[in-house]
Amino acid sequence: MKNLIGRANQIQDLEEALASNKPEMVALIGRRRIGKTYLVKCVYEYRINFELTGIQYANKKEQLQNFVVQIAKFCPDFEFNQKPSSWLEAFFMLAKALESQKNKKKQVIFLDELPWLGTKRSDFIKGLGWFWNSWAENQKIVVVICGSAASWMIKKVINDKGGLHNRVTKLIYLNAFTLNETEQFLAAKQIRLNRYQITQIYMTMGGIPMYLDQLKPGLSAVQNIQNVCFEEEGYLRNEFERLFSSLFDNHENHVEVIKTLAKKRMGMTRNQIIENSRFKNGGMLSEILDELEKSGFIEIYASHEKLKRESLYRLSDQYSMFYLTFLDKLAKNAKSDFQNMSNLPKWKAWCGYSFENICFYHIKQIKGALSIGGVATKISSFFAQPKDGLPGTQIDLLIDRTDNCINLCEMKFSSEIYEVTKKDVDNIAIKRNVFRHQSKTKKHIFTTLITTFGAIENTNKVNYIDQVVTLDSLFR
Repeated sequence: MKNLIGRANQIQDLEEALASNKPEMVALIGRRRIGKTYLVKCVYEYRINFELTGIQYANKKEQLQNFVVQIAKFCPDFEFNQKPSSWLEAFFMLAKALESQKNKKKQVIFLDELPWLGTKRSDFIKGLGWFWNSWAENQKIVVVICGSAASWMIKKVINDKGGLHNRVTKLIYLNAFTLNETEQFLAAKQIRLNRYQITQIYMTMGGIPMYLDQLKPGLSAVQNIQNVCFEEEGYLRNEFERLFSSLFDNHENHVEVIKTLAKKRMGMTRNQIIENSRFKNGGMLSEILDELEKSGFIEIYASHEKLKRESLYRLSDQYSMFYLTFLDKLAKNAKSDFQNMSNLPKWKAWCGYSFENICFYHIKQIKGALSIGGVATKISSFFAQPKDGLPGTQIDLLIDRTDNCINLCEMKFSSEIYEVTKKDVDNIAIKRNVFRHQSKTKKHIFTTLITTFGAIENTNKVNYIDQVVTLDSLFR
């Protein structure tokens, strides 16, 4: 427990499930490499009475053989005459094995990588439904079910119409670390870097614990990125394909959507995705988008005061963005010097895009810095074509508040204190005018600058910027 960073709410949920006086089925959902298994084992540690992890690409016979091995490991005194040939038989065996332990404490069953166990025609879900309804719900027990394919977990378990319908008592989501949690994680590994350097690392791999665990102390952000991403044996050099193939059937479709969204910084409407890919408007695309969103790779943002069909799908996974920009086209054995690349305009331009995504992920911290943490808000973007003699424009981040105000946010990643220029002021003026004209809003509009080290106190800043949010605020 002392090694866990963050996860306070999730830890509380797991502890409450163990302490309650009723049987609990806990569903833990989060993308791969996020630390789901580590969390469960840290919280429950020696209290786990049976654990089974699905094997990727294994058939039912192989999964059942693994089940038998685990029964022998966790229940060594339990004798059985015949190996199970179905999941109904397997779960019946598990019930008998747990009964044989005569454990007076609440028992913990941990079923990990459920989507690999519950493949088509395996009848695993039917067996699990029988286990819960016919045996477990009358026991002192916690059944933890865990899966990386979030959409599968929700569709097959949470929203199951059969034996598992309404059986999940706690649904726990595990998200990527924030900047603050990333800083804590690195400090625990004796990696002492300033916040600018940590942000550079966060841009390349996000707050994914398994990725961050590859970093080494005593190296700069650039050196660590070189080792982990660009060296031939680097953990993230070929992670992209492994990641999607482990999560989705026909993962090539999901990769195509990801690559399509990577082409446009602001994001795309559903129709724009169709125009820029081979997909047609229909259920297949809806399912892919739903799976990518629930697995944490894309986010959906409303377009201010517009119809749902005009919502923007935006690639939000930091590693996927970095991989597709800098690693995807590298030959298998190609060498690349990130030290040189990090000084090129392409990297600096990409940093601006990535910083915007970081801001979207840290809206809570931004609201705190603006002292509107208790104000209800709606987060949106705005895009306008030329109209009524006014030019077209786009605003990546709007914070629409119930106190009759709107924050128009400009996000600028800089290695120095930012200087607000005449060009910036003119650009902001166009955005404000177009937005006010087309939205017809009567709310007061604040211009908010979100940047790394603050802004120089020049005339442009004083006269045209209402608030400045710095990197330190994002780390809170």
